[in-house]
Amino acid sequence: MYDELTKIDIQKMQEEIDYRISLRPQLRADVQQARELGDLSENDEYRTAKREKGKNDSRIRYLQNMIATAKIIDADSKADEVGLFDKVTLYIEEDDEEEVCRIVTTLRENVLEGCVSKESPMGKAVLGKKVGDRVKISPTPDFSYYAVIRAIEKGKDDPDLPITSY
Repeated sequence: MYDELTKIDIQKMQEEIDYRISLRPQLRADVQQARELGDLSENDEYRTAKREKGKNDSRIRYLQNMIATAKIIDADSKADEVGLFDKVTLYIEEDDEEEVCRIVTTLRENVLEGCVSKESPMGKAVLGKKVGDRVKISPTPDFSYYAVIRAIEKGKDDPDLPITSY
């Protein structure tokens, strides 16, 4: 299994790895300092320091694995089709309202900011479609709805778009 990521995704992950590696000496020192406070069975500072060190190391391993197994993709698409990083205006027939979303890689998904993963049900439904196309979006096997693509605003891979944290 691999994740389809852009070169900027890889770059942002590597930057976070480098930052987290620079934190390691301080986190190790925090654990050692907390250990010296006494009885480890009742030492909350020690448990907290160990947990923070573990979370940092876990995130480093996760990002390194993502990079190692990633398939690099290009964000280019045809001018009249929905592609990666494009803003799409959808008319949701059932609700009689419009919704704007941006199609992004899984690593940059943030539904609260309107960034929808290309691998989500909505992302899969609209990717490669054109203005005027009616698409069926199926969030669950038991529920689906239809939307019409009203507009496509071409976008590009934005380095300022953050990657997903924990």
